[in-house]
Amino acid sequence: MIERWSPEQVLALAPDAPSRKAAQGVARAEAWPLLGVATAAPPAAVPSSVPATVSATVPAAVLFGECEGSGATPYQVCVDLDDPAYRCGCPSRKSPCKHALGLLLLWSAGDVPAAEPPPWAADWLARRDRGATRSGAGETARQSRQGATTGGRAGARSAATESARHARVAAGLAELERWLADQIRQGLATAGDGAWDDLAKRLVDAQAPGVASTVSRLREARAADDWPERLLAEYALIDLLAVAYRRRAHLPAPLAQTVLSRVGFPVMREEVLAGPAVRDRWDVLGRRDEVQERLTSRRVWLRGRDTGRPALVLSFAPQGQALDPSFVTGSTVDADLAFYPGAAPLRALPVTATTLASPMGEPPGMTPEEAMDEVAAALAADPWTDSWPLVLAGVVPGRTGVGGFPLHRSAYDPWRLIAVSGGRPVTVAAEWTPHGLRPLTTWADDGTVVLL
Repeated sequence: MIERWSPEQVLALAPDAPSRKAAQGVARAEAWPLLGVATAAPPAAVPSSVPATVSATVPAAVLFGECEGSGATPYQVCVDLDDPAYRCGCPSRKSPCKHALGLLLLWSAGDVPAAEPPPWAADWLARRDRGATRSGAGETARQSRQGATTGGRAGARSAATESARHARVAAGLAELERWLADQIRQGLATAGDGAWDDLAKRLVDAQAPGVASTVSRLREARAADDWPERLLAEYALIDLLAVAYRRRAHLPAPLAQTVLSRVGFPVMREEVLAGPAVRDRWDVLGRRDEVQERLTSRRVWLRGRDTGRPALVLSFAPQGQALDPSFVTGSTVDADLAFYPGAAPLRALPVTATTLASPMGEPPGMTPEEAMDEVAAALAADPWTDSWPLVLAGVVPGRTGVGGFPLHRSAYDPWRLIAVSGGRPVTVAAEWTPHGLRPLTTWADDGTVVLL
């Protein structure tokens, strides 16, 4: 299966703000009497009018469902995750419509079970596949001349789809580079929310949802007191990503994988789980939940007790539904983690069920100098790193900084941390960000103190 997209990536596909809001209104499992995700359409479900050689070439993953609407008959919704493409029986002319986006939001939250596609979904897939097979004929011939093995028609379709997406992404990022150059020439004050929203929509159309999500967040930089500096830094990182994508063939493989992930190419979950697992006793340093309208995301920060390796585990759920409770702040879990590929691997998936080892106690820490060196190494490997877990030992917290690191503006005046310290050095687990530290946890004589 394709690794589930984040809610941000899903909402970046919306054609406008009303569609984003409406999609979250239908992202409720009870509104969908039929829900499923399939990695392949079973032969029995494919219409007999479709040749067998075509019916074998289906997308890597497809979502389908029936959503209750204002009429008596539910709307039939289908999403080809490999392209992506959308099909819905509603009268909306928007693409994707709110029902397709709602189905994607449910899938991103893990609320869509594996199932065989019904005949109407298999028929849509087969019709799409016949068109993709015809359009991919030229690409198949070119790869045959180069000696590539495509695995028959399925390989030809996959290669043609991938080649077409890279062409769209390349065109979208080329336009982005020109836009950024214009902004520098005209001045930072010329851009506003409307310009960024329009650019994000064009990047979604170019199938670069990761970059689109970054562009849509530029208004946060504009709202800061030091907005010229922040905005220029964001522009520089976005431009660096566009250039890196264009030159990805010349990059080391781990960095090239990082660039593709940042642009918005999904990583297959199976690929992550097939990689080497890291066994350790993982200290749960802290977790942070963020509510985004009708979805909640959870970021859990871990650090290996034996390896010293940092890790981040992400989970998502619609509001009102429980998030993954496996990792409790202040505990140590015994588990195997598989890390997503990249130049500075951080995000991980649990390979085995986590086992509670014991209350963690105060974890091993590092000096501020060692922490700065670790962050510098992560940024050197992946310049787009926007968070990293640290454990600072022997630091005295102040109102605006800890251990020489400035605090994030959302963490100014950390009175609870200052009260635990009482002016004495303490150990503090924190999330580093380019805009300052977010304290997560500290330790006192009577145990763990959660700061979030």
